[in-house]
Amino acid sequence: MKAVLADDHPVFRRGLRVLLEDLDVEVVAEASDGAEAVELVRRLRPDVVLMDIQMPVLSGLDATRQLVAEDPDVRVLVLTMIADDDAVGAALHAGALGYLLKGAGQEEIAAALAAVSSGQAVYGPEIARRMRALFAAGGTPPPPFPELADREREVLDLLAAGLSNAEVARRLFLSEKTVRNYVSSIFAKLMVRDRAEAIIRAREAGLGVRR
Repeated sequence: MKAVLADDHPVFRRGLRVLLEDLDVEVVAEASDGAEAVELVRRLRPDVVLMDIQMPVLSGLDATRQLVAEDPDVRVLVLTMIADDDAVGAALHAGALGYLLKGAGQEEIAAALAAVSSGQAVYGPEIARRMRALFAAGGTPPPPFPELADREREVLDLLAAGLSNAEVARRLFLSEKTVRNYVSSIFAKLMVRDRAEAIIRAREAGLGVRR
């Protein structure tokens, strides 16, 4: 099995590489950010991608979304410290087949790699418990862009619907300066360059649709 590791912590990557080599998994490349991961996966076509969520330049969620959109057969296993329900849902929505926490043991990682590489979905025990509890409670799917605060997501939704900053301010009873601050924060969190790119991302995620 060939794998690409995507994580911005070199010490963690080094330890994971050793663990994978013990499992007879060949690490063909390592990426320190999401954009680098996308380029490496495009070029090397590994059997599985081990992807962290929080990375610079391009997040693991965005990298996963981009890779799966280009090639639905890409196998992504998220390996992260984040056990948040919204993050799990966002990863699955992005197209990841598996979700493990970084405290997972060697046997658990081995089983997850085998499952994901064959196209099966797999979650660590803690994540599985959380998902069962969520579904049992009648939980709803997580909103897009879990990295955004609720108000930021509300602003982005209105931007995607075509409203100007002034119109967003009037709609939400905010000052234009406050809206500009929210927009700047949204750009930074989504790692987009401008308003147009943010709107495209938002509409792809289903925001901006007026019912």
